[in-house]
Amino acid sequence: MTMPILYSYRRCPYAMRARMALKIAGIQVDIREISLRDKPAHMLQVSPKATVPVLVFSDGKVIDESMEIMFFSLKEHALISSIHAAGKALISENDGSFKLALDGYKYPEKLTEKTCLTHRQQGEVFLQKLENLLSQHPYLLKATPSLADIAIFPFIRQFAAVDAVWWESAPYTKLRSWLIGWVESEVFKSIMSKNPT
Repeated sequence: MTMPILYSYRRCPYAMRARMALKIAGIQVDIREISLRDKPAHMLQVSPKATVPVLVFSDGKVIDESMEIMFFSLKEHALISSIHAAGKALISENDGSFKLALDGYKYPEKLTEKTCLTHRQQGEVFLQKLENLLSQHPYLLKATPSLADIAIFPFIRQFAAVDAVWWESAPYTKLRSWLIGWVESEVFKSIMSKNPT
C-alpha cells in the first residue's frame, strides 16, 4: 500500500502539530518538504488554498487542515477521547486572537497599525491564561497531555523565539517549563528532522 503524502514545511506550527499527531498515532507518511516560494504543482492541484499541511492519500482523499489531520490521526487515541469544550475553546483562541497577536509580534513591519510591544501584550493575555491552567496541573487540561497541548505548543514555541531574552525573564515559569518539556521530547525531535525540499 502506498504511503500517504504529507506536504509540510518544517518550521510551520500548523504542519508541526499535524506531524506530531501522525507520529503519535504511528501513521507513516511520505513527507514532502516544500519551498514557500516554489510550491509543488501537485500540492496546488489537490489543495488550491496553497498552505501546509496537506495530507494526500493514494485513493485521492485530501485533508488540508491541520486540526482535521490531528482528529483523523488520533481518532482512536486517548488524546482525542479526552478533548472537550474547554480544550476546543483553547485551540480556537490559539488559532484566532493569539495567532493574530503572534503574527504582529513576529512581523511588525507587516501590521504597522500597532507596535511590536502592543502585539506582544495582546498575546500575553493568552499566555497568562495558559500559565494559570498550568498552575493547576502539569498539562493544559489535566495531569496528562491532551490534544490541546499538542495543538498549541508549536505556536507558543514561535512566540518565545521572537525575543528569547524577554521570554526567559517573562513571568510565565510554568509555561516555560511546559514548553521545554515538549520541545525536548523525543517525539518532537523526531518530527523536526530535516527533509530535502
